[in-house]
Amino acid sequence: MTAAASPAARQELLGLPLPKLAAALADALDRPFRARQIYDAIHRRGAGDFGAMTDLPAALRRTLAARFSLDLPTLTERIDSGDGTTKYLLRLADGSSIETVDIPERSRRTLCLSSQAGCALACAFCVTGYWGAGRNLSAAEIVGQVRLLRAIAALPDTFNLVFMGMGEPMLNLPALADALEVLGESLALRRITISTAGVVPGIDELASWARRPNLAVSLHAPDDERRSRLMPVNRTWPLAELVEALARFPLEPRRRITIEYLLLEGFNDSSRDADALVRRLARVPVKFNLIPFNPDPVLPDWMRRPGPERVEVFRARLEARWRRTVT
Repeated sequence: MTAAASPAARQELLGLPLPKLAAALADALDRPFRARQIYDAIHRRGAGDFGAMTDLPAALRRTLAARFSLDLPTLTERIDSGDGTTKYLLRLADGSSIETVDIPERSRRTLCLSSQAGCALACAFCVTGYWGAGRNLSAAEIVGQVRLLRAIAALPDTFNLVFMGMGEPMLNLPALADALEVLGESLALRRITISTAGVVPGIDELASWARRPNLAVSLHAPDDERRSRLMPVNRTWPLAELVEALARFPLEPRRRITIEYLLLEGFNDSSRDADALVRRLARVPVKFNLIPFNPDPVLPDWMRRPGPERVEVFRARLEARWRRTVT
């Protein structure tokens, strides 16, 4: 009889691509082809426990349940907003907390995923930065966010994923790579976006991948002085280095890098700022996503949301100079 391992000691399987899953299971399987059976049961049939894998011998199912885990994060709170967005607060096995957000957008749904529990980058406008550094999520914890929301949020067959939740994805690329390989079983990479605060080595590593998701970059200011005030990461990789990395990033035809730009009243939202932004990114195929600031009690008082008219003036100026639609 196989002795059951403690929950913490059982190895996570949910985030393992097939070759890694086969290696992890090697000494537990009676026949090598069982690895493919188990992988397909998890990622193509959505099995949430080993007992449901009835094409496996009963003894093997007991062994798998004793030694391995398919556990999902635990839902601790659901927060519904007036615009239809739903935030899910999740607890991980070690007690760490993360959040995943379900965002309805016209005819599509987007899940905003976390890649870390906490964040060390300490961006001035980000509540997560006030939580502290935390830790990287495992690939299983990343995949688990999607699996959990599939179970509780009535997701359509096709939806988008954006890594814009807690943490800096470029500081957790090994786990992210495994998670994306697994998630790619049911979701095209063109529906997945990785957002970075501007970690240049991570951008370059992502550029080397044979198959790449979309790239988004949080820019938020057209010059180093203001960007460093908002984002300390800019002191390590200033705008000139970041823009060079974006210029050499390989893109498939008709794909562009998304530039996320947080609008703060009186700080970075003038017509001159729009002009400077266009000049800064003139050599990079980009599209812009303007994000009016959302106040939060933990954020500095000087940060204010610009009014709708001011946002529209900035958008119109950017579109006129960029000669493309700005969202």
